[in-house]
Amino acid sequence: MSERRACKAIGCCRMTMRYRTTQADDAGLRQRMRAMAQERRRFGSRRLHVLLRREGYLINHKKLFRLYREEKLTVRRRGGRKRAIGTRAPMLFR
Repeated sequence: MSERRACKAIGCCRMTMRYRTTQADDAGLRQRMRAMAQERRRFGSRRLHVLLRREGYLINHKKLFRLYREEKLTVRRRGGRKRAIGTRAPMLFR
């Protein structure tokens, strides 16, 4: 069956079937971003964006944040305040 007839049968546009993505390969950027995040654990995506721009990577901040999340990078959480566990009992005086 021809492409034209198949697309007409399922009701989609032929250009949809012929579409090829033109996305650039971000492997080098991902690797550098992961290395920087490992090196500086307290830096989030905004600070890494500034550092990457200084190194010459021109990237949109929204795309960088999407890659940051896809790499499962997060700022390491600090420990919180220690709280008492359980119920408190009144002190007994003798």
